[in-house]
Amino acid sequence: MEVNDLIQKAKQNDQIAFNSLLHTFWNDVYGFLIKRTRNENDAEDITIETFSKAFEKIKTFDEKFKFKTWLITIAKNTHSDSLRKQKTTLSNQTSEEDEKRVYKIQDESPSPEDKLITEQNLAALLKDIKKLKPHYQQVINLRYFQELSYDEISKEIQIPLNNVKIKLLRAKKLLAEIILTKK
Repeated sequence: MEVNDLIQKAKQNDQIAFNSLLHTFWNDVYGFLIKRTRNENDAEDITIETFSKAFEKIKTFDEKFKFKTWLITIAKNTHSDSLRKQKTTLSNQTSEEDEKRVYKIQDESPSPEDKLITEQNLAALLKDIKKLKPHYQQVINLRYFQELSYDEISKEIQIPLNNVKIKLLRAKKLLAEIILTKK
């Protein structure tokens, strides 16, 4: 399907079109941001925020321009906003020692869900989920194991609703790639 067709469908709130646009342009936006941030986590967070903003404002997109250029502009502005926010909150940042302590707290023991799950396919799926980054594990756990709504997840992890949707889409895509590489 052509990008312009996807954009038209996305303007009509077609979730499949949103998903296709995300998959089509993820690497372009992420690649742009990784060069600017030089940090995978920051680049990923800003990419998610970029798509969230773009999808929120998709009805304002003018087809006379290239969609990729529009996304990159949003990414650039989002990155600039994030830098500005970092400068204003420098005094609130944690020390390296605090961060090291947080990483030592990580609980490696199996969760109650892991103990209850006996089906082999489900156990394999949980192993694959644990290969994801922690923030992706968290949204998958909240959505599919705790069965929270998007709104509830948004409140739980304190990020905008659109960011929850984008993170979940990205988590499912990465999980699918993990599963496919095993076969």
